[in-house]
Amino acid sequence: MNKGKKLYEGKAKIIYEGLEKGTAIQHFKDDATAFNNQKKSSVEGKGVLNNRISEHILQNLNQIGIKTHLIKRLNMREQLVHLVEIIPIEFIVRNIATGSLTKRLNVTDGTVLKEPLIEYCYKNDELGDPLVAIEHIKAFNWASLTEIDAINPILLRVNDFLSGMFRGVGIKLVDFKLEFGRLEKDGKTQLLLADEISPDTCRLWDIKNDRKLDKDRFRKDLGNIIEAYQEVARRLGIAPEQSNITEVKSGKPRTINFRRK
Repeated sequence: MNKGKKLYEGKAKIIYEGLEKGTAIQHFKDDATAFNNQKKSSVEGKGVLNNRISEHILQNLNQIGIKTHLIKRLNMREQLVHLVEIIPIEFIVRNIATGSLTKRLNVTDGTVLKEPLIEYCYKNDELGDPLVAIEHIKAFNWASLTEIDAINPILLRVNDFLSGMFRGVGIKLVDFKLEFGRLEKDGKTQLLLADEISPDTCRLWDIKNDRKLDKDRFRKDLGNIIEAYQEVARRLGIAPEQSNITEVKSGKPRTINFRRK
């Protein structure tokens, strides 16, 4: 795939200039990291699956009116996306207490929260992506209050949609991380959902037995990482029952309808 110069390389993706103005090419790597890059490995095929799963989800979000940076998937590992200025905040939505939240507040792991909990973390690997308050975001001009007020309802809407989508295929959406970017167009600034949504950025548990189907399999040395990611793709209808990494389907994602609670 022809592409421009490398703009940025992160833990799981490389961003290149696109050939068209205002576009970028997002390449999904096989690298697996945890604990702010303190634990590293390579998991063959992970990038292929994350590319396909993220495309499926982002296209569905586009279809329901949530604007994302995705333009189209180019191949097994790359997507064409709008080039945006990333807001340096990780927006975290939690439905079930686990991970750092349980350690920080001494909460029982697996506690179902009465309503979704939104948290904000400053995107800085050297600092360990620290938890911050809206006052920090405002004080250091990482985002405006107008932007936060616009993003928070999107977070809840994405949570509503993803929870229903995953529930329909027997998966609990425990928590997830989103990133947003600014797109300058026709003299106006537009907020777009950026980055990816995949088992790398979500915690996903099997409804029947709480089996982990996400990056916690790497974080906690549970093994069978690719098998878990393949299982998510299979349940979403974008990978055949018996598949290897090179056989992930390339058709258009299906829209999954669900009833609100």
